[in-house]
Amino acid sequence: MSTVWESDHLRDMKDDPERLVRSETIEDDFEAETTLRPARLEDYLGQTRVKENLGLLIEATKARDEPLDHILLSGPPGLGKTTLSSVIANELGARLKATSGPAIERPGDLAAILTNLEERDVLFIDEIHRLNRVVEEVLYPAMEDFMIDIVIGKGPAARSIRLDLPRFTLVGATTRTGLLTGPLRDRFGIAFRLDYYTPEELRAIVERSARILGVQIDETGASEIARRSRGTPRLANRLLKRVRDYAQVRHDGIVNEDVSAEALAFFEVDHLGLDRMDLSILEALIHRFSGRPVGLGTLSAAIGEDADTVEDVYEPYLLQLGFLSRTQRGRQATPRAYEHLGVPLPPAAAGAATLFGDSAQD
Repeated sequence: MSTVWESDHLRDMKDDPERLVRSETIEDDFEAETTLRPARLEDYLGQTRVKENLGLLIEATKARDEPLDHILLSGPPGLGKTTLSSVIANELGARLKATSGPAIERPGDLAAILTNLEERDVLFIDEIHRLNRVVEEVLYPAMEDFMIDIVIGKGPAARSIRLDLPRFTLVGATTRTGLLTGPLRDRFGIAFRLDYYTPEELRAIVERSARILGVQIDETGASEIARRSRGTPRLANRLLKRVRDYAQVRHDGIVNEDVSAEALAFFEVDHLGLDRMDLSILEALIHRFSGRPVGLGTLSAAIGEDADTVEDVYEPYLLQLGFLSRTQRGRQATPRAYEHLGVPLPPAAAGAATLFGDSAQD
C-alpha cells in the first residue's frame, strides 16, 4: 500500500520534529527513580507473564541483532503501559520517542516523526486507537516495509518518491482495543494485555516508591494503601504521596496502618478505594434516578463528568466490585451498591436482588 501527502508540510515538520514527540534516553537512573518509573524489567513489579515473555523476546532479538517486532499494549489506564515502553527501550539500549494518537492530526505529522527516527529507535504512540484513519494509512507501509511514499510538487508536475525508513519498533498503547481497526491491529507482531494488580503486588510497589521518596512506612501501612488503590499502580503512588503529606503534618511522618487509614479517610477514599466521584455515580443512580436504568450520557451530565471518563476510568472498578450493572436500558446500581451506601433497597430492586447476586458471582 502506498500513502501520499504534501511534501511542503513534511519539510516544515522536519524543521521542527520535536513539536509532536518527546525524545528520551532512558539511561538517567536518577531521573527514572525520581519519577518512580522503573528503568529495567527486573525493577518492574507485577505483570509477571508479560515480563517473562518480553524478557525472552528482547533477549532473542538482541542475540540476532535485529529490531524488536512491533508491540501493542492494552489495558485500563494507570497499569504501566507508558512505563513499560520506557523499560523496553532501555532494555534494547535504544532511544524512546513518544507521542500520542490525538497529537498526530495529519499524515505529514506522522511522516515527519517517522523520517526523524534513527535505526532501532522505539516509537511509542499512546492512545493509538485515536489515530485519524488517514494518518493510520501512513503506518501500514512503515510498519511492514519500513518505507513511505511522498509526493513532490503539485498538479500535473507532481511525482512520487519512496523514502526508506530506519528499522524501528513501534509500541502502541490503548485502553480501547475494540476501537482499533483490524488492519492496524494485525500489523502488531506482539500483543499484551495488562491486568489489574493484586494487593500484594501493589504493596511491593508502594514499598519501593516509599524508599525512593524517603517515606518511613511499615508493611501494614503499605498494605492499607494497596487495598485502596483499585488494582492500579498509578493510584497507589498517588495515594502514597497524599498519605506522606498527611503523616508529615498530622503525625510524626511515620506511616503505619492507622495513619494510612486516617489519611485516606481524610482524602475521602473509603476502605474499598471508592472516591468522591465513584460515590457520586452510585448516589446519582440510587437517589436522583430512583434506581432506574440510566443512559451513559444522562449519567455523565448528572454528575458533571465526561462520558468517556466515566466509562473508561470509573465504571470498570464499579463493575469489578459488582456495584454497577450495564443493561440494554442503561446503567443501574446493584443491591451491593445499596448495601455499601447503607441505603434500603426499593421494592423493585429487592425483587431483582437474586438476579444481581447470581450475575455478580458468574
